[in-house]
Amino acid sequence: MSRDAAIAAARQTLEDGSLLETLARRVAFPTSSQDPESAPHLLAYLEREIAPDLERMGFACAIHPNPSGQGGPFLIGRRIENPSLPTLLTYGHGDTVRGMEGQWLEGLSPWVLTQRGERLYGRGIVDNKGQFTSNLVALDAVRRVRGRLGFNVVVLLEMSEEVGSPGIDEFCRAHREELAADVLIASDGPRLVPEVPTLSLGTRGAISFDLRVRYREGGHHSGNWGGVLANPGVRLAHALASIIDRDGKVLVRELVPEGISDSIRRALAKCRVDGGPTGPKIDPWWGEPGLSAAEKVFSWNTFEVLAFSTGNPLAPVNAVPPEAFARCQIRYTVDRPVESFVPAIRRHLAAQGFNDVVVEEVKEGADWAATRMDPEGPWPTLVAASVERSLGKAPMIVPNAGGSLPNDSFALTLGLPTVYIPHSYSGCSQHAPNEHALLPLVRESLELAAGLFWDLGEQGWPGRQGAPPAFLPAAAG
Repeated sequence: MSRDAAIAAARQTLEDGSLLETLARRVAFPTSSQDPESAPHLLAYLEREIAPDLERMGFACAIHPNPSGQGGPFLIGRRIENPSLPTLLTYGHGDTVRGMEGQWLEGLSPWVLTQRGERLYGRGIVDNKGQFTSNLVALDAVRRVRGRLGFNVVVLLEMSEEVGSPGIDEFCRAHREELAADVLIASDGPRLVPEVPTLSLGTRGAISFDLRVRYREGGHHSGNWGGVLANPGVRLAHALASIIDRDGKVLVRELVPEGISDSIRRALAKCRVDGGPTGPKIDPWWGEPGLSAAEKVFSWNTFEVLAFSTGNPLAPVNAVPPEAFARCQIRYTVDRPVESFVPAIRRHLAAQGFNDVVVEEVKEGADWAATRMDPEGPWPTLVAASVERSLGKAPMIVPNAGGSLPNDSFALTLGLPTVYIPHSYSGCSQHAPNEHALLPLVRESLELAAGLFWDLGEQGWPGRQGAPPAFLPAAAG
């Protein structure tokens, strides 16, 4: 009975093919929550695949309908070895984006796990069926080798993450007692670079809104009316240019943090942003001046124009258009309250003389708030040490991921410290045809997770004396 034996037992599931058999069954469920016809598959995945596996591991499982009435079901699995022991909450989602059948490489199907060299292809293999499964397999390896875990575990699996996790916060509030824990440790998203493990301690939030300029009912001939009718596209372009400059610096300073704390700067100094050979090349001149690429993505707020239209872009005509539209988005950290953004933009536009630009907040899709932890706090330190012990390399630690997850339901609603350990890489084609996992990363995911779960059963946990989680306040400057 040893740590090395637990890691070897987890790794053996890949070597003997049993992990691939499990992944093949799970990929075969067409659980696209974006497809209205998928509802029976979402439920069947939990009832026929996940619950039996967890029950075999000693979990008591319950499947619950979505309280929002519009999303997929939830599963809670609980393995309570002793009520006096600390409790780990782990999370994942079994739903996927659409399969995009017919768009994959020849011979590949989204719902059939296929190995080609060191790649495993299949929808959900990294987002998130495969990552979640690696953690469960590692937990089971520790249980089998030690005969127990040495701590309690609560599993939360949802089936609606790809459509914005409707109902998850309401569900967490209603099931607060069943989900009570000391920490959340889960896996989602990609590593910053493929060869180095990553710890993400929270997420940026996202808010979308539309800017509109509407002058008249229809277009008018540009020869007869050009020069005397205001062009809404030009007005909207200048309004946007007053918000963000030509090099990507946000000019409305109420939309960005006042500064970056020293602990976050120290952590991000060790981090790289690199999409690898298949990723886009970074534009170093774009964004907030004076910040590194990691600071721009993980500690700053960005203003993006997601779409812009005026007139008929697909079939232009000789007419002054009647209106213009831009869908905009702010990705934000905890340093600014999300409810302050739209009022700040309205004040700015009015002050700049753009009273004709209407700001409309978009109330659709995910509504996930920003979360963040101190990268030098006790939980990141503990997990990073365990990962380095298992893999022989120190992980990069980011205070919050650049993207978004329903982490606010865990960090804010349930009040937990949260640590995500991604088991994928940025070139994995998640949300696209040819989604795949890399076998070396799958192997490392089993090794680091088994080592971490072994360590959690061998030592005291931070915060067990009632200390609050080390969430960071807004940067002071």
